[in-house]
Amino acid sequence: MDKKQRRLIMRTSILVLLGAALVFSLYANFTKEKVAAVQKGEMARDFVLIDMDGNTHKLSDYKGQGVFLNFWGTWCKPCEYEMPYMDKQYQKYKDQGVQILAVNVGESNYSVKKFVEKHYLTFPIMIDKNKQVQTAYKIDPLPVTFLIDKNGKIIDKLTGSLSEESIQKHMERIKP
Repeated sequence: MDKKQRRLIMRTSILVLLGAALVFSLYANFTKEKVAAVQKGEMARDFVLIDMDGNTHKLSDYKGQGVFLNFWGTWCKPCEYEMPYMDKQYQKYKDQGVQILAVNVGESNYSVKKFVEKHYLTFPIMIDKNKQVQTAYKIDPLPVTFLIDKNGKIIDKLTGSLSEESIQKHMERIKP
């Protein structure tokens, strides 16, 4: 076999492999299970995440309390804007049966810890490292907040940054 034939065989093999990869990618995308976005009026999808202090939080363990479920990122300016207001309202409502669970969308422990320290945040902050919760709740764009009532039902989905006044009003809505 001469050099030209070997080169032709090599190029053909590479093209066949690339074609197979393309076919597999298309097949995988069209056959994967589509997860519907969580809707107002539905039961919240349960999850278990560990907060920055090592405590485990299972959403269903908060049944009987209102949950202000917030998805955020350290790089998200609207998220940063609302965090101090959320913390202030958390201090006011945590003993009235309303909890805040803040889910970071997969950033490093270091960057989240620095953000928490910078803003003196005291509510539970978890990192969704493998983005399972983000995927289950179809989160995009940030910030997104779900208001969950004492029975575990989603009563509202809020997108965008919230003012302190609106956070307080929403806390009242989910207070048991």
